[in-house]
Amino acid sequence: MPIVNRIAGFTSEMAEWRHHIHAHPETAFEEHKTSDYVAAKLESFGLTVHRGLAGTGVVATLKAGKGKRAIGLRADMDALHVHEENEFAHRSTHQGKMHACGHDGHTTMLLGAAKYLSETRNFDGTVHFIFQPAEENEGGGRVMVEQGLFDKFPVEAVYGMHNMPGLPVGKFATLPGPMMAAFDIFELTVTGHGSHAAQPQHSRDPVVAAAAIVQALQTLVSRNTDPQDAAVVSVTQIHAGDTWNVIPERAVIRGTCRWFKKEVGRALEAGIRRVADGVAQAFGAKAALRYERRYPATVNTATETAAATRVAREVAGGEQVVTDPVPVMGSEDFAFMLQAKPGSYVWIGNGMREGGCMLHNPRYDFNDDVLPLGASYWARLVETELRAG
Repeated sequence: MPIVNRIAGFTSEMAEWRHHIHAHPETAFEEHKTSDYVAAKLESFGLTVHRGLAGTGVVATLKAGKGKRAIGLRADMDALHVHEENEFAHRSTHQGKMHACGHDGHTTMLLGAAKYLSETRNFDGTVHFIFQPAEENEGGGRVMVEQGLFDKFPVEAVYGMHNMPGLPVGKFATLPGPMMAAFDIFELTVTGHGSHAAQPQHSRDPVVAAAAIVQALQTLVSRNTDPQDAAVVSVTQIHAGDTWNVIPERAVIRGTCRWFKKEVGRALEAGIRRVADGVAQAFGAKAALRYERRYPATVNTATETAAATRVAREVAGGEQVVTDPVPVMGSEDFAFMLQAKPGSYVWIGNGMREGGCMLHNPRYDFNDDVLPLGASYWARLVETELRAG
C-alpha cells in the first residue's frame, strides 16, 4: 500500500507545521512553546493529552474499538545549539539554536499520523503518541521512563523513527539487534606542577602528560579491543592554561566512547583509567577520571522489527526497505525505551540536499517530501499491529 491518500491530501498543512517548529527551535528541557504547539494540535484532533513527563514531554492517547492491546509511537522535539546558515523563510528565529537533526520533521510526521488516525479510527486498541524532549545529549527518553512513562501509559511495544540523510527519499532501513551505539562521556583531569614557561625543569608539565595520554588512548581500540567488536574513543576537548608564559597546574581532557557490547564498554572505561594513571605517573603527574554512561546501545527486538519491516514494505515497496544497514556509532536515547519495552527503530531516507548536508550541519533541513511517507508508515503500523476485526 503506498502513501495514504488522506495523509497525502494534507501534506502542505504538515509542511506548515514543520516550518513553524523549525523557525522556533528549543533545546533540551526548554521545549515549552514547542510542547504547547504540539499539545494544541493533538487536542484539536480530539486526543486525550497528558503533559509534564520530563518537564516538557507530551503524551496523547487515542482509543478505538474494544481491544485491550496498546502500542507507543515516539518522536523527539528538541533542537541543537547550532547557528543556522540557511536563508529560507522558515530558518531559525532563535539565534544559536536550530533544528539541525530533523526533530521538527519527526514531530510533524507523528502529528500527521495522529490527525489521520483520529479521523479514521480503523484499529482496535490504544495508541500512545509520545513526544519526547531532550534527545540531544540530555537523555529525555531516560527521564520519561524513570518518571513512569510506561506505568502511566502501558504498551506492549514501542516504536521510533529517525530521518537519515544519504538514504534516498522513499527508502526505509532497519534491522533486528544493535542499530546504534552506546554513548559514554569521560573527563580526565591531569594535575602536575606549574612553573614559568622559561624554566620547565621546575614543572611537572600536565600539558605534555595530557598530550601523551591522548595518543595512548587510541590504543584502547587499535590494540586492546577485538577487531570484530566496534568501538570508538574520541578526544574532543583539551583545556589547559591561561597565558603564554606559564606552564599550568592542570589540563583537562574530555571525550566520548561508543560501543555495542557491554563488555566492550566496561573494558574501555577500565582502559582509560589504566592508561591515564600510568602515563600521568610516568610524567610525574596524576590523573583523575570522571566517566559517565549517557545512552545505552539502541537494540531492536526481532518480532517488532519484523512488523516494522512489513509495514515499511507495504508503504514504500519491498525493494525500498533496506534490511541489512550497517549499524552506526551515533547514539539515540530511544534506547532507554527499548530497554523497558520491546520495539523497533527505523531510519527513513531524507535524500541528499544541496551540499550533501548531514545531520548536525548548520545548513541541514528536513525534507518535506518525506512527511507523508513517514506519517503513512506510522498510521499503517497502528492499523496493522492493532488490526480491527
